[in-house]
Amino acid sequence: MKRLLFTITCILVCSYCGPCVQRAAAQTHESYLRSTPHQERIEHRAERLAALEQQIDSIVLSHNFEFNPQSVQIQPAGQLHMFANANFMTIVWRGTLDICLPYYTGIVAPYRYVVLNQVAPLLKNYLTVQTHYGWQVSFNTTLDDGNDYTFTYDIYSHGGATLTIASTWYNTVQYTGTITKIY
Repeated sequence: MKRLLFTITCILVCSYCGPCVQRAAAQTHESYLRSTPHQERIEHRAERLAALEQQIDSIVLSHNFEFNPQSVQIQPAGQLHMFANANFMTIVWRGTLDICLPYYTGIVAPYRYVVLNQVAPLLKNYLTVQTHYGWQVSFNTTLDDGNDYTFTYDIYSHGGATLTIASTWYNTVQYTGTITKIY
């Protein structure tokens, strides 16, 4: 009975305070927009974007980063699949690749779904090139199946990234996601 009474009290308080908190947040944002000149807001946004770009540059140049995918697509025009698994990722750390990603093998449909879950200790031809949109990082490695894979990360200055895995035996697979710093 005490739990029920406590739950009902919490619901009533939250239903009363929730709109007040939202209204206060909206008023704070609205007062910020009114009190801050347009040019000053533009400058603040430019500073935040420059700081983000500098952070992405630092992450890429350290050669230690984590890629967190959100979708996968078999190239050239396969179906786009979204992820709900936070365990899928690749980590580039001190010249090694730690990979846990779904992958589609085969040349023609039906493709076979596998999970690449391994560590590749040797990355060959590691290249980091700055582009007009951010960075491109690429390297080759051989995984446990003996197949040679080319990993190409297109890292955008806003933090988004695209990983393309090309193989000598299978179709190219492309992932979209984000790049984060390894802590």
